[in-house]
Amino acid sequence: MNHLLILLSAFIYGGSSFGFSLKKTCPPSFELRDRECHLASLYQLYSSPHGKGVGSLRTALPQHRGGYSPEQIDLGRYLFFDPILSKDKSMSCASCHKPELGFSDGMPRSTGLNGELLPRSAPSLWNVGFLKKLFWDARSSSLETQAKGPLFHPNELGHNAEALTTSLASHKAYRELFEQAFPKMQSITIDQVTTALAAFQSSLISLNSRYDRYAHGYSHALTEPELKGLNIFRSFVARCAECHTPPLFTNQQIAVIGVPPPEDLPFDIGAEKTFQKPMLRGGFKVPSLRNIAHTAPYMHAGQFKTLHEAVRFYTSGRGHAVPEGERLYIHWHIWEPQLSDIEIDRLVDFLKTLSDETFMPEIPQRVPSGLPIGNRKVSH
Repeated sequence: MNHLLILLSAFIYGGSSFGFSLKKTCPPSFELRDRECHLASLYQLYSSPHGKGVGSLRTALPQHRGGYSPEQIDLGRYLFFDPILSKDKSMSCASCHKPELGFSDGMPRSTGLNGELLPRSAPSLWNVGFLKKLFWDARSSSLETQAKGPLFHPNELGHNAEALTTSLASHKAYRELFEQAFPKMQSITIDQVTTALAAFQSSLISLNSRYDRYAHGYSHALTEPELKGLNIFRSFVARCAECHTPPLFTNQQIAVIGVPPPEDLPFDIGAEKTFQKPMLRGGFKVPSLRNIAHTAPYMHAGQFKTLHEAVRFYTSGRGHAVPEGERLYIHWHIWEPQLSDIEIDRLVDFLKTLSDETFMPEIPQRVPSGLPIGNRKVSH
């Protein structure tokens, strides 16, 4: 009986690799070629260059950051949800990027270790594998580099490379899983950790919304109010599509739009610090609108609680909320469209059609470290 209890304890608490193995098949939306997962999407059949026009429905996707093995993607999935990645083992990546909240956290500003309130919100991770610049201030150019930011920031996950790799290597399950994902490895390294995290995040594809079905030719996918919203979105009056360009609904550029800072924070200079350009003071990366209905509140520090508030900001006049004493170079697309309440309602109707969680990844019920995953919604 004692022997059985020991085996059961090892199974539950991660003292053994029993029960953990990595998938050898690619996630939905990907096909396996030469032992690597590559994106397969109808948008790849279109020839019009991404970023051209102001809202073409059949614009091609930008290049996707793929080419990871199924095992690397699945290892990243376990790591993403495992609190072993934080210094005090209280937080995981999923603490700020919750699947049920569009891979954001539903907070105006995220909370780090010891309840530390961070200066910015957690952006959604859907379709992040297409993005060329990461973080609100565009300071990172790869998912691997980006992962090191929260991992090692003292107010976020707060770890250091040596302690993290030592901690992972102390678990037999993780040693075996890393060997499956990186067959030629000699020991667990931070580069392998960030590669696996990047692999998993690049697999988060959301391109099957009702809008997408309409864009691919199914004319009844959108209702009449939603179509009116789409037409407003694409119009030269509202000009939404000039920055939030389909199919990703971002042009991946920096925009200064004059959003005021929260009352308890100084003005955030944003991308000015990244690029050392005064013209980008107060500038932030244009976010994707995919799954926007699930990621309230909005803007880089959650300044607006609802989509209606966020849309109304854009129709309230160029630079109307710039703090006194700040001289900002407001993006030229920001003007005074003077949209009516009805037009704002229709825009919000349309934005809700961009929701698609068809390929939500399987959320692990337990992780190889044996640590509790936390109080979240989980799927079986």
